[in-house]
Amino acid sequence: MSAVAIVDLCKAYGQVKALDHVTLDVSEGEFFGLLGPSGSGKTTLLRAIAGFVEPDAGEIRIDRAPVVDIPVHRRSIGMVFQSYALFPHLSVFDNVAFGLEVRGMRREEVRSSVLEMLALVRLEGFEGRRPRELSGGQQQRVALARALVTRPRVLLLDEPLGALDKRLRQEMQIELKQIQREVGITTLFVTHDQEEALTLSDRIAIIDEGRIVQVGPPMEVYERPATVFAAGFLGDANLFSGEVEGMADGFGLLRLAEGSLLRAPGLAGQGRATVAVRPEKLRLIDRSETAPADVNRLDGRVLRWIYSGNSISYRIEAANQELIVFEQNRDRTPLPAGTDISLVWAPEHSHPVAP
Repeated sequence: MSAVAIVDLCKAYGQVKALDHVTLDVSEGEFFGLLGPSGSGKTTLLRAIAGFVEPDAGEIRIDRAPVVDIPVHRRSIGMVFQSYALFPHLSVFDNVAFGLEVRGMRREEVRSSVLEMLALVRLEGFEGRRPRELSGGQQQRVALARALVTRPRVLLLDEPLGALDKRLRQEMQIELKQIQREVGITTLFVTHDQEEALTLSDRIAIIDEGRIVQVGPPMEVYERPATVFAAGFLGDANLFSGEVEGMADGFGLLRLAEGSLLRAPGLAGQGRATVAVRPEKLRLIDRSETAPADVNRLDGRVLRWIYSGNSISYRIEAANQELIVFEQNRDRTPLPAGTDISLVWAPEHSHPVAP
């Protein structure tokens, strides 16, 4: 059953289409990521679900009930903002209790619910502190407890970890996923961080210029991007364009402009096509090394390399373009600029993408 259903949703600001006929289903208990660059429409979509943005057209349903005309406080939504939006003059307890007190809940019930939520987010003993006395990660947990304490049907997270440093963000990703699983609440979160989307999401929707480009599980979207934009935005990708020249051994043959012939699945007939290859799928070998006959191979030259600790990122000139290759930092000394090499990869790692 769909906990949240978006049907043909539109929103424009002047000539800019923030949401352009967006249709999306989010399942009960799903952790759903909305990923896209700044200005893509992902936050507008989240705020429309919450009720802060009124769409120009389309439907929003929560548990099958239309909510476009329902005010924010009656949509059974919990929301965590990037800034956390905690009340600085209130204690942790009172911040979390605020939504319950507004609803007129009895004090003893408020106390029980608040303490339960603080235990869930591992902040027992912090009831009397003010937000300024907390770390960024602790403030994020208070904001999460405040959003969950009213027992909403849907949790919305707008760049919830964007204000944290990288190490704390990675730690909080694990905690956030664990808490969401414990509560079992349907969750939509907005991010522009590709790694965060892959780590947290059960499914991802990639959004660009107000349109849904691709929806699917993280591995599927990463391994089989649908478009050039999806391939380039979710991670790095090498793109090869050329003319399709028939089939061989179940693979389409793609002739590049400089004459190289690549094999890739999903290519048929004639015409122009583009395939994407992830940098970690490519392997560097010596020019003199014999490679299996069933792999793609391009001769190239090292332009430069970047040391990243656990990996080496190479920039390689091959097929009249600059390519990216990721190599695990094992025991090989990085190849110096100017080294002649060959790139090899399995044909099935060349995935056709639409323009």
